[in-house]
Amino acid sequence: MKSSYEFLTLEKDDRGVLTMTLNRPELHNAFNDDFIAQMTEVFEALKGKEGEDVNLLLLKGEGKSFCAGADLNWMKRMKDYSDQENFLDSMRLSHLFQELNALPMPVIASVNGATLGGGTGIVAACDYVIAASEAKFGFTEVGLGLVPAVISPFVMAKVGESFARAYFLSGERFDAHEAMKMNLVHKVVKLDDLEAATAKQVERFLRAGPKAQREAKALIHGVLDHRMNLDKEIHEFTCHTIARVRTSVEGQEGMSALLEKRKPNWSGK
Repeated sequence: MKSSYEFLTLEKDDRGVLTMTLNRPELHNAFNDDFIAQMTEVFEALKGKEGEDVNLLLLKGEGKSFCAGADLNWMKRMKDYSDQENFLDSMRLSHLFQELNALPMPVIASVNGATLGGGTGIVAACDYVIAASEAKFGFTEVGLGLVPAVISPFVMAKVGESFARAYFLSGERFDAHEAMKMNLVHKVVKLDDLEAATAKQVERFLRAGPKAQREAKALIHGVLDHRMNLDKEIHEFTCHTIARVRTSVEGQEGMSALLEKRKPNWSGK
């Protein structure tokens, strides 16, 4: 695991706190295939020997946004993908969320700004989320004729069916206080107070025994696995779903409208 990547910066302190900063501020930390590969590489390393001396992972976003979902240039390429190419591309993204979700140490997200689409999926896969009151969230895919398929298992585990129905289907954006009501966020503070409040929360987590925390997290995953039997089938289902929707007439029209900076044909004039 390197200390820096093209789109990420990593910094570990003497307490064993590793801070990962999404570092693509000029594009609101939106991800593409390279960004996904870099994040996945880090998460895979943290599940192995390199993560043994990491007691906590802190995720942050550089600039005004935490993560604005998919990069437009990446979407431009995927618009012309075949069903199989879309499926494989989606599986790589799903693998990123699975690796983040399965990390053995506590993961805290400090959300400073816009967190949309896949960015909200990152937040959903974290253990504790503290957000600035100015932050905005949303599952905006339906506005593009798409669906939040890959992130749905992680999001629904947090927000449940009712909020998924309300926001997956409307694509409506919502603020940090609504996100806390939905259980997507655990604490909301003013942006000016976010850094101090995050540091305080990190200190609170560090009071616990690091081995006990890993055992507690393994316990949670174990109970859920036995109760819900979540396995690779659900991730293949979600990836097949988005692959099919991306290549549909409406999905193609939605992505074309976004790239051409116009309204999709179902929105009216």
